[in-house]
Amino acid sequence: MTQQTNQNYSNHRRYVPLYHFILLGLATILIIGAAVNLGLKAGRNENIFSATLILGLSFGLGIASWYLRAFAIKAQNRAIRAEENLRYFAATGKLFPRELKMSQIVALRFAPDEEFLDLVAKAVSNNLSNDAIKKEVKNWKGDHHRA
Repeated sequence: MTQQTNQNYSNHRRYVPLYHFILLGLATILIIGAAVNLGLKAGRNENIFSATLILGLSFGLGIASWYLRAFAIKAQNRAIRAEENLRYFAATGKLFPRELKMSQIVALRFAPDEEFLDLVAKAVSNNLSNDAIKKEVKNWKGDHHRA
């Protein structure tokens, strides 16, 4: 079992090296290589059918790689919105203010209960960015279950 470090503003971002660096890097290299291959074959008047298929598959891999992450983040954001709305409702008896943007709600999840309501009010009244909200958190509440 891995030991979890205390999260704070400076270390809360999560990178998955095999995804963020290896898979996305390989997909980029594959697209570039496939495009070069197609260009070379077209320049020599060779049959470009296989080179076109490889380029199409490369783009497909790139698009799939992007959406794999995007769909996971979208689902996670829906769960965060529900959790934080419930936390706000438990504290106030009201739903979140409609002015809050999704990015603000996601940032508010790092605020402990003692700071949460004040930060919600500040976020709405000052239209704080998600980064500004995170910087306002004094006693960081880590999120170790994010995608």
